[in-house]
Amino acid sequence: MNLPDSLRAQLKIPLGTLVVESQTSKKNIQNYLPKNAYLITVGDRTTEKMIDYGFIPSLQIIDNQEKRITRESPKNDPSYIQLSCNNPAAQITLESIEQIKHAFTLKTPVRLTIFGEEDLLVIPACIFAPENSIVMYGQPNQGLVIIQVTPEIRNKTQSLLDLME
Repeated sequence: MNLPDSLRAQLKIPLGTLVVESQTSKKNIQNYLPKNAYLITVGDRTTEKMIDYGFIPSLQIIDNQEKRITRESPKNDPSYIQLSCNNPAAQITLESIEQIKHAFTLKTPVRLTIFGEEDLLVIPACIFAPENSIVMYGQPNQGLVIIQVTPEIRNKTQSLLDLME
């Protein structure tokens, strides 16, 4: 599914709470994490930051890039279950959706490495996330977006996916 130009502006609006870069700290992030939350991070820098704070995301979706520049993968623990798939820029592939759904059935933590671009995978992550999930992703040049997955968020992200061609 391809991202139509008509959705680009809408996707620049954070899907959840924006924590500005200057307020992104371990203590502040903890305020957004309910007890026993299933934490999903989308993006290398977001994943790395949460690991550095001592939070091990249950599902980490990375592409070894930051702002389209190749970078080193965030710290990796050999106990992570490793998955991978293709997902070209400005697309959400059926393969990536299936891998995200599969990841939710596995023992955590799971790292899904994307060959292509992971940005839009926030959408299926929100749709298929288990109950009590929090999704985090970076808002370029602004900060960290934290989404508490609710029925409203599932409906909103499903509507966005339905608008993709």
